[in-house]
Amino acid sequence: MHWLVLIASGMLEAVWATALGASEKFKKTAPTIVFFIAMIASMAGLAYAMREIPTGTAYAVWVGIGAVLTVAIAMIRGEEKATTARILLLLGIVACVIGLKVVA
Repeated sequence: MHWLVLIASGMLEAVWATALGASEKFKKTAPTIVFFIAMIASMAGLAYAMREIPTGTAYAVWVGIGAVLTVAIAMIRGEEKATTARILLLLGIVACVIGLKVVA
């Protein structure tokens, strides 16, 4: 259960990071609201997961999921280039996150 919450929290990290950029320095209301709600939920989920998962592992998985999804969203939106090298590097992060789960 803690791993599922951690994965969802990592996904919410991508939501709040994307919303933060869309808020244009908190000038746009809707993305600003999404940012705060997703950030609070993401942090709460991370804190919950850390009850059973070691801090370093939980944080690395949370950041990895959030970072990969944030870049993927930007690529899908056309805000960042989706080059072969970038995609392979992102897949490397995914492999490392999976590896942390396997050895935890």
